[in-house]
Amino acid sequence: MAIKEDVFDHAPDPDNPGWRHWNLKDQSLFNGAVMGKLITRVDDDGRSRLRMFPERRHENLQGIVHGAVTLSLIDISLFTTMHTIGTGNAGPSVTIELSTQFVGGGDPRRPLDAVCEIVRETGSLVFVRGEVVQDADAVASFSGIVRKMKPRPAP
Repeated sequence: MAIKEDVFDHAPDPDNPGWRHWNLKDQSLFNGAVMGKLITRVDDDGRSRLRMFPERRHENLQGIVHGAVTLSLIDISLFTTMHTIGTGNAGPSVTIELSTQFVGGGDPRRPLDAVCEIVRETGSLVFVRGEVVQDADAVASFSGIVRKMKPRPAP
């Protein structure tokens, strides 16, 4: 199946000045169906930031953000990073490595941010590192590698 460029909504978010949407137009796919609303921006220091707004469905039995939700936010942030501060086309690319260290629990009452930088970018790979934070509270640190792929032609 070919990846179409118009599958994402990157419009400015009127509820959050300076932020842009990072949502699939088809909300029945993973990002919308599981993660909910996602917004992104480039911070003044040049790092990419992806924000989600946890809901009850994102909690585990301990009342904190489920680790799988945090991992999903991290994985999606690799692609927002290559799109916002790198040169890669995020759509047809794939994660080939992800290393994560959980250092705290996510509070489901506060936005959860993945803040990333590109360590190195080559013609086919993007090396990203970052952290998941809620204000000054660290939730996780991570590094990942994304393989850039060329879009397949439409059938």
